Amino acid sequence: MLEPPRFDLTQLDPEAYRHLTQLEGLIARHVDPTLYHLIKLRASQINGCAFCLQMHTAEALKHGETPERMVALDGWHESPLYTDRERAVLAWTDELTLIAESHASSEAFEALKPHFSEEEIGWLVLAAVQINSWNRIAISTRARFDPKMFAPAPAAEKPLQHA
Repeated sequence: MLEPPRFDLTQLDPEAYRHLTQLEGLIARHVDPTLYHLIKLRASQINGCAFCLQMHTAEALKHGETPERMVALDGWHESPLYTDRERAVLAWTDELTLIAESHASSEAFEALKPHFSEEEIGWLVLAAVQINSWNRIAISTRARFDPKMFAPAPAAEKPLQHA
């Protein structure tokens, strides 16, 4: 049964929410957008977060991601649609999202090194942690995605000027 939303987290503590969105923006400046979309979508698939799946699918499509790659994402291990670099990130995302099972294995970590610097790996860790945080927030509050919540505010009307 689909539960109604429990509450609006943005109204609970706007200061905490502001810090989460600021971290989101900081990560976005350091992680390739295509990789960040893959991280967000993959973690959201694993966690079963409908809100984030809808939101990040729309964002990825706007950014130029193909529907074919997004549909195949759940089977990325077997799909030829992803580069070695993307595969390393997807394996790492799986490991961090399911950390109680994998404990962020040495194999997944080592697979990142041919493609990323230590600093870049740090940003990938933050990217995976951030989307897992958003997933847990959206799932626990039973948030529902509405594209209008992220639409730009309408431009204010200019006051009439007297001649």
